[in-house]
Order: sequence, then structure tokens, then C-alpha cells
Amino acid sequence: MLGIPICDPAVAPDVVIHDQERDWLFLFDAASSRRHMNKPRRENLAAQFAPCGKSLVFFSAFTDLESFSRAAESIAWETEVWIADAPEHMIHFNGDRFLGPST
Repeated sequence: MLGIPICDPAVAPDVVIHDQERDWLFLFDAASSRRHMNKPRRENLAAQFAPCGKSLVFFSAFTDLESFSRAAESIAWETEVWIADAPEHMIHFNGDRFLGPST
């Protein structure tokens, strides 16, 4: 129905969420699975999900700041990070896309 390709579970994202309003796919890797969105992972998933024609949003989810800090240097640009210990915040590896004053 969505045109999402069948993925080998070993390489599939941990969670896929479809935002019907914007027709986006959110691809989540849980760092507890020992994966996160590094550059090769992001490129692989982008290629794998390209046939579905949807806009893709890549996320790495961490349990805490300590687990994020161990992976931080390898997080891919153009991805998002969510940390369970601070669920109301996100870290954007998107350059100036979200640059602006805090309100």
C-alpha cells in the first residue's frame, strides 16, 4: 500500500512511522540495538527506501546522554537524534535548517 520495500530484518530500521498528512516516513534506529544513523547506514536506508517515493526522516534514538555521547562523532548529517532522558528535546544534525531564535 505504501510502497515500502520488504527489508531484511538485519538491516531494516527498528521502527518505521508513516506521517500520512505530509507523506513522510520516519526511520528510527534504537541505539540499544547497537545501531544508529551513521553515514553508511543513512545512505543504505535512503537507497533501500527510494523506490517508495516518500520523503524520509532519519532518527537515532538513545536512552540517555551517555549513550548518545559514545556515538555522537559518527552521527550522519541530515539526521535527527532523540534521547529518552530528555524526551521534549531533539538534536538536529541539519545545519541551518533549524537555525533561529529560541522563543
